[in-house]
Amino acid sequence: MDDAGIPEPSRRRLGRGLNALLGSGVMGGSDTPEAGDQSVVHVDLIERNPFQPRQDFDQTALNELVDSIRQHGVLQPILVRSAGGGYQLIAGERRLIAARKAGLQEVPCRVLSLTDQQVSEVALEENLKRQDLNVLEKATAFQDYLNRFGCTIEDLSRRLSLDRSTVSNMLRLLELPEAVKTDLMADKISGGHARTLLSLKDSSQQEEFSQRIQKEGLSVRKTEEAVREVLAESGDILPMKGKKPKSETAVVELTPHVLSLRDQLRDWLGAMVEIKLSAKDKGKIIIDFQSSDDFERIVGKLHRAA
Repeated sequence: MDDAGIPEPSRRRLGRGLNALLGSGVMGGSDTPEAGDQSVVHVDLIERNPFQPRQDFDQTALNELVDSIRQHGVLQPILVRSAGGGYQLIAGERRLIAARKAGLQEVPCRVLSLTDQQVSEVALEENLKRQDLNVLEKATAFQDYLNRFGCTIEDLSRRLSLDRSTVSNMLRLLELPEAVKTDLMADKISGGHARTLLSLKDSSQQEEFSQRIQKEGLSVRKTEEAVREVLAESGDILPMKGKKPKSETAVVELTPHVLSLRDQLRDWLGAMVEIKLSAKDKGKIIIDFQSSDDFERIVGKLHRAA
């Protein structure tokens, strides 16, 4: 695990120059550390990372970190780069905020020479591994990266070692109406709920469903079923033929492993996927498509995988 909280094997994801930079540092004790040195820096000399995807921090977890720093100090150096007469944060914002709250005047830092694009990639990589980062914050950070550096989705997914459909699906969340995005940011609905609402073409329907999810406490699965019914009624998808009444259909609960596989399929295919089990080792996989082009895209992915 390196200073940014990034496992060693993943370093190559962050751009060609970062691996060498993270491995080339030498210990330094000067008051004005140079690139590659590790030393202490006054907290007032460190400015925020403008590429930081995270906008909000969990206050309970932050307070716990403050208590820890008061007792033990900052155990992991904060990554910074030179900026004007001071330094700009690369990674470790929670530690810096907590150190300031704990009353520290100086923090251990490691100074790196990184470009704007590399700093943005480090910030993305570090935060992608945090489960508490809101999916809309991730999507906004992805879009900011694409706009700022003129990259394609393929470029970004390759640099972060992510599947293109994962990046594309996350970016699609930015298409949701503002009211739904507000609910998503406030964790009133989950990323799974939001991705399901993208199947609805009308923004007013998406807003109504978001409210319904909260009012009725709908799970992602129940939301998918409700959205499917609306789409079937509007003729956007065909109703499932030969569907037995619920009383005659044996419901087999999906295990966490199967749910994980289902989510992987959704990310990989960039489509709504359902797994229906009728017995322990029997069932069906249902893949939705929204147009002939979407159908060809999904079939192409399956052909390539085969």
